[in-house]
Amino acid sequence: MELFENDIRHCLEVLRQGGLILYPTDTIWGIGCDATNEQAVEKVYQLKKRCEQKSMIVLVSEERDIFRFVAAPDMQLFDYLEMCQKPTTVIYENAIGLASNLINQDGTIAIRICKDEFCRHLIKRFQNPIVSTSANFSGDLTPAMFKQINQAIINGVDYVVQWRQTETNENSPSALIKWNGGTIEVLRS
Repeated sequence: MELFENDIRHCLEVLRQGGLILYPTDTIWGIGCDATNEQAVEKVYQLKKRCEQKSMIVLVSEERDIFRFVAAPDMQLFDYLEMCQKPTTVIYENAIGLASNLINQDGTIAIRICKDEFCRHLIKRFQNPIVSTSANFSGDLTPAMFKQINQAIINGVDYVVQWRQTETNENSPSALIKWNGGTIEVLRS
């Protein structure tokens, strides 16, 4: 547990300074930053060589966090998410309180309530949502485990989490849905 706590402390320090972290999530390894800090979000776009029109996911630690960053979410959605077996990211309308360069032009934002122990601890202690985007350059294959991450990505962040680096599970991105007043549009299963 000492490694876990050490990683949390280092991540908090970097996130509070507007830096970038490379960290394990409930799906794949992600590049992260403070989702409320426009300069930090811009650093992620630059590192990934990604245009700002291509949005990124935001991780929160619990259901009530959605109410801080989405105006009037549909309560039925939470019942649906309870039944999901796979980590599921939802595209919400009416995003609020996040970095403007993270919110899509149509006002939507992709948010996932993260169930991973490390992420939940980090987000709760940081008290802000964290960006989560795959640890690769835009257009490259998504690495399924830490050892597949390009060294240039590793070198491009301010802190690399040690926790779970040696795992060999082949992980995949979350399911992605858009919730339209009770109708589900599956964008990635």
